Amino acid sequence: MLIGDVVAFVIFSGLVTGFALPETRALYDAAYTAAPALVSFIKFSLLATGGEWIARRIKTNSYSARGFGLFPKAIIWGVLGVFIFWAFLIFGKGVPYAFPVIQQPVDFGTKLLGAFLISLMMNLIFSPILMLTHHLTDAHISNNNGKFPFKGLKMRSLLENIDWSRMWNFVFKKTIPLFWIPAHTITFLLLSQYRTLFAALLSVALGILLGIANRKR
Repeated sequence: MLIGDVVAFVIFSGLVTGFALPETRALYDAAYTAAPALVSFIKFSLLATGGEWIARRIKTNSYSARGFGLFPKAIIWGVLGVFIFWAFLIFGKGVPYAFPVIQQPVDFGTKLLGAFLISLMMNLIFSPILMLTHHLTDAHISNNNGKFPFKGLKMRSLLENIDWSRMWNFVFKKTIPLFWIPAHTITFLLLSQYRTLFAALLSVALGILLGIANRKR
């Protein structure tokens, strides 16, 4: 076990413990009510980037940040987190208008159906664009040794170099129906202030799972 593993465990345990306490959870609720988009930016910036870093440690057995692009990834994940927050609002409020049966759930079954339909629509319409955007920005950072120069951003070249077979057969065909749709069904059963937090934690979980899979491969 690396010393970084101990530090990561202590930090994660502290976050979980702090959120479990009513006082600190109330502070989070107040911050989210005052500035939900900003809080979403911070959550994804820290948690989703942390998930990628953990996946890197699992794959390479090192916490070295050389070439990783910690700061650019954190900024990009923060921006994506804001778009995810907006998507949760748009689909969370829009899908019930398309399916009136879930507008006023009278029991858990109807509520579960509503959460599933919102997750299904969001992951079929929004998630592929989000995943592709994240893949392109990651590739640009990797091509520039951990930096994100806007001057050298060549979108056509990045698109041409995508492994479309893996993108379609794994990212779209497997992670969306087998992981994200079920996981976001749970997400939309939660109170609105905890949805983006849970989604950010899901990014950490998926990063760890992919890190383990890549190491075995």
